[in-house]
Amino acid sequence: MSETNGEPEAADEQAGHESGSGDPTISASLGPVQERTGHWLNRGVLGVGAASFFSDSGHELVTSLLPSFLSSTLHSGPAVLGAIEGISDALLGLSKLAGGPLSNDPSRRAKTASGGYLLTAVATSLIGLSTAVWQVAGLRALAWASRGVRSPARDTLLVSMTPRAAYGRAAGVERAGDNAGAVAGPLLAATFVGLLGIRPTIVLSLIPGLIAAVAIVVAARHARSVVATPVGRRTLGFNLGELRRVGLHRTLLPVSLFELGNLAATLLILRATTILEAGGRGAATAVTMVILMYAGHNAMASAAALVGGQLIDRVNPRVAFTLGAGLYVCAYLVFSLEGSHPALLLTGFLLAGAGIGFAETSEQAAVALLLPDSLRGSGYGLLGLVQSFGDLGATVVAGILWAVFSPTVAFLYAASWMVAAVIFSPALKPCPTTDVPR
Repeated sequence: MSETNGEPEAADEQAGHESGSGDPTISASLGPVQERTGHWLNRGVLGVGAASFFSDSGHELVTSLLPSFLSSTLHSGPAVLGAIEGISDALLGLSKLAGGPLSNDPSRRAKTASGGYLLTAVATSLIGLSTAVWQVAGLRALAWASRGVRSPARDTLLVSMTPRAAYGRAAGVERAGDNAGAVAGPLLAATFVGLLGIRPTIVLSLIPGLIAAVAIVVAARHARSVVATPVGRRTLGFNLGELRRVGLHRTLLPVSLFELGNLAATLLILRATTILEAGGRGAATAVTMVILMYAGHNAMASAAALVGGQLIDRVNPRVAFTLGAGLYVCAYLVFSLEGSHPALLLTGFLLAGAGIGFAETSEQAAVALLLPDSLRGSGYGLLGLVQSFGDLGATVVAGILWAVFSPTVAFLYAASWMVAAVIFSPALKPCPTTDVPR
């Protein structure tokens, strides 16, 4: 196991769990403070939620304009967009895994989180100044790699200042902020692009990005005020053997099944647009309607994350996860139908939004409840890798099935993975105590 200042960690893991931080080196000072106050919705938790909201607003603003920027400004085609997004998503997953060991160390996680938010904001906004496709590709890859590295640091920082009994609600606040940003970003893009143009609007994404960086610094300062940082630094490592002995592989089984059926929202958008156009609506009308439906999807995800957090803390993550996967089954059945009415398509978007809100919050909380602080960063990194590559595989396979057979086959394929996730969901219920082998 890792060490601090050359001395082995103490064995009192249970005290660390009850305090909201599984690091026994700091549990003695932290536990009584958190247990006496009981204030889980503190300045730090709100800071993390705000960071997720503003950061997602910034990069979703750019994401919504990126296809038009590449095609109309840089005169490139959809193949280039697909390559840029595919490479960026792969880097996102790999960088989450790499960021895990950094996040295990309390002395490193605050700098990792704040640096990641700042670099994401700068790299994303500089896309607006790009004059060549390779510049866009490089900046997008840098931004997504920075997002990945910061994610385990943000999540471990969040848990470190939250009582164990409120892990679900804290995760819900973070996920709600992220999904709310996915609503605000495209709306900001639609508001400013007509006034300023594509390039200046992309550059303006720096503003919410910088606000996000400030918010995470505020959260980190609050964490330092309630969490005693041990002297010295831990040895960096992925800790895969310890994660296996604790049982993370069992927790990640239903998560993997879920992510293999978690299609990119672009496929939902494409399906709905195609159906509406086939029903006699013009292209512009269909696109406008689907954008509003997608905004509803993200708003529902934000609300479901908050409700799911409450459910996790009252019962356990398995219940919220099962509910999320089940809602996805219903949503995919809607999208598998031909000639669906707009109201039914909206229902499909809302069901999928609620599904992702419940599922992502439960996945994050399950890892927090299972692992001690000294392993959480590695656990979050591995979770992020599973999520990123599972989603990528799901979308690629579904796209092939769509092209070769039909969209109905593609959505039924994704629904089958969600059914499997429901079946294996009992593995997501964490043990009440965690004894980490020394």
